[in-house]
Amino acid sequence: MIHEIDEALRGLLAPAVTGDVAFDAPTRDWAARRNAPTLNAYLYDIREDTARRERGALAERDAHGVVTRRLQPPRWFRLSYLVTAWTTRPEDEHRLLSGVLALLLPHEVLPDGAVPESVRPISTALPLTVAVPPADSRSLAEIWSALGGELKPSLDVVITTPFPVTPAYPVAPPVTEVEIAVRTSGGAPGDPRPRVVRRVTAPGARTPEGNGS
Repeated sequence: MIHEIDEALRGLLAPAVTGDVAFDAPTRDWAARRNAPTLNAYLYDIREDTARRERGALAERDAHGVVTRRLQPPRWFRLSYLVTAWTTRPEDEHRLLSGVLALLLPHEVLPDGAVPESVRPISTALPLTVAVPPADSRSLAEIWSALGGELKPSLDVVITTPFPVTPAYPVAPPVTEVEIAVRTSGGAPGDPRPRVVRRVTAPGARTPEGNGS
């Protein structure tokens, strides 16, 4: 799932740069090897959006509305990218970052065409934020210090995506026939057990679950 969001972000950022969109850690060694204008989208943080967590099991139904499986609701995760521009001149880097802002600011969710196919059965509205101040537990200066590089202008881009939770549990097939037993207490003398008079089969009957209730 994460690599698919990487590719979705790459597609959004590509029009802003004539060079490459990279996802490497922007260390000193990486910067020294770079030989073309580059936008770097470093995934520096992954954490669950607990406000979106759901409880209970979800029912998966077929085309006829019959429950076929039960599964846990998906979890939502915030993928935080540190987007930086790398050229030989600061002015060009600022121009690239301006292009990124122009491309991303119109979108409060990931554009429909960029939503990965694997996510679409769950949701097509994946929240997207740009340059929103990070949580208090994060410090971009600390990130740069950990990377061993010098602090550069950057944009904090966060995409929130669902992640399916396994396993899924199959349910028994719905009942299609019900036997109706009509009983009477008129058995043999001294026999307390009820006597079956007749059985009627009602075709097409379904359990309440199979009816979609």
